[in-house]
Amino acid sequence: MPVNRRTLLGASAAGAAAAVAAASPAEAKQSAKRYSFTVMGTTDLHGNVFNWDYFKDAAYSDAAGNTRGLARVATLVEEVREEVGKKNALLIDAGDTIQGTPLAYYYARVDPIAADGGPVHPMAQAMNAIDYDAAALGNHEFNYGLDTLRKFESQLDFPLLGANVIDTETGRPAFPPYHIARMRTPRGRDVKVAILGLCTPGVTIWDKAIVDGVLEFPSLETEAAHWVKHLREEECVDVVIVSAHSGTSGTSAYDTSTGLGIENASKIVAETVPGIDAILVGHAHVEIPETRVTGPDGGEVVLSEPLCYGQRLTRFDFDLVWERGRWQVESVAASVLNSNTAAEHERITEILTAEHDEVVAYVNQVVGQATIDLDTAEARLKDEPIIDLITKVQEDTVKAALAGTEHADLPVVSQASPFSRTSLIPSGDVRIKDLSSLYIYDNTLVAKILTGAQVRDYLEYSATYYVQTPAGGAVDPEAITNAGGQPDYNYDYVSGFTYEIDIAKAAGSRIANLEYAGADVDDAQRFVLAVNNYRANGGGNYPHVAAAEEVWSESIEIRTRIIEWVTAKGALDPAEFASVDWVLTRDGEPVF
Repeated sequence: MPVNRRTLLGASAAGAAAAVAAASPAEAKQSAKRYSFTVMGTTDLHGNVFNWDYFKDAAYSDAAGNTRGLARVATLVEEVREEVGKKNALLIDAGDTIQGTPLAYYYARVDPIAADGGPVHPMAQAMNAIDYDAAALGNHEFNYGLDTLRKFESQLDFPLLGANVIDTETGRPAFPPYHIARMRTPRGRDVKVAILGLCTPGVTIWDKAIVDGVLEFPSLETEAAHWVKHLREEECVDVVIVSAHSGTSGTSAYDTSTGLGIENASKIVAETVPGIDAILVGHAHVEIPETRVTGPDGGEVVLSEPLCYGQRLTRFDFDLVWERGRWQVESVAASVLNSNTAAEHERITEILTAEHDEVVAYVNQVVGQATIDLDTAEARLKDEPIIDLITKVQEDTVKAALAGTEHADLPVVSQASPFSRTSLIPSGDVRIKDLSSLYIYDNTLVAKILTGAQVRDYLEYSATYYVQTPAGGAVDPEAITNAGGQPDYNYDYVSGFTYEIDIAKAAGSRIANLEYAGADVDDAQRFVLAVNNYRANGGGNYPHVAAAEEVWSESIEIRTRIIEWVTAKGALDPAEFASVDWVLTRDGEPVF
């Protein structure tokens, strides 16, 4: 039950971790004046329990030899606990747990945990079995709505933390802001370790339809400053660890000029908030074994981010010394453990194989027949039919929704991004897993009105994805995209128009010969843009779209709409949905 954000959340303190009675060999190294303990951390698990690629229906593998899943992480955790003693170890997570794989989707939408008598989420089962102490909320926790999130929370044996997730009506935390664990030392001088959970404010944009008017997400810095001070002065904790679903770059994929907090603010928190010893970083999907930042009080804050999907486990090792009547942090070291060194834990395999098998059967259902192979290998360079499938489904869905309304006569155009470079819909049987690999996010569909001038601005912004490349000479396809670090999912097709992207020109002046229905697009002409909710709400910081008039939206995932469309058609023939709408040029000459 939420309480005032400026007072102690009793439930989190009352749930302090109980020590395990068994002693360990490491205990002999502890003394009356020294104590060492370990904190392990995961992040961005995204529904990965096993080392399995549901899109390929095979064990996951990549060129780097990585493996995935909590089943392997569980083995690493057990090994560390055996080394240091379970009572000298904590296990935490930094968010994005219940979205990202067909396994996660299945238990949110197909056999939903929020239904009456619904199942226990596989991620809850796995994390409870591994015995987590606390986890922070990630932005993807909100994707399936608050009912699903609250049901997941109720299924956990540990607290789900969000110090900056505020109930709009009461102004109080909607989730416990922190958790305090008591580490039992050999001489009885307990160490109080606080875990403070923080979530990126981007939820306000990306899941606006779910949280608007219900939850607010103040900046990580402001809430950390309040709660760390509270923990130090009122709770008298000895160690403060932040579990932050927020990267270290200091950048945002949205406009922060309106006052919305920075998306990736973990490093800023370390630099500006006194009293923090370590930060488990999440959200960015990068591996940071250890980085050290000087805090405002002159001390070092150690940050670590384990690679996503259960590919790595962060290990923080703390050394404390008893001085002047209290425990002081003498040193902190961080490292990451690779899950490819571990076998899948027998206990996790035992309790979740049935759920895994059920999802494998689901994704292998045949829903249609493809006349040719469709793939995304060159979708970031050429207008490929496989992306046109997305735009066609979105266009048809919005046209049907607007039929009979005042906007029915406006032309509908459609946006889509090349999310993956490896998606393949093979000729012959088309299965749910094939279509799911094409649209990996749980985005939903929105219809917004843009003018011709705004569409041109939108396309110019999208075209900044390409590196400026002079005319003449060979072109390396691997060297002309992702300019300025812009990822593939922030490059947009817009179907319905024809246009050229001249990459020899400077960003902002690349769109040429923009036409609709064979005529030049007029600046004042109005269009309905079928667009995913991430982009519609400001994700990627595209111009105009977030502020544009919204004429329709729905809560059904675009992936589901694609599956429905293919199922209804029975056949997947590019003649029904493909067209060449855009082409890369240099001084008017095609690049490819």
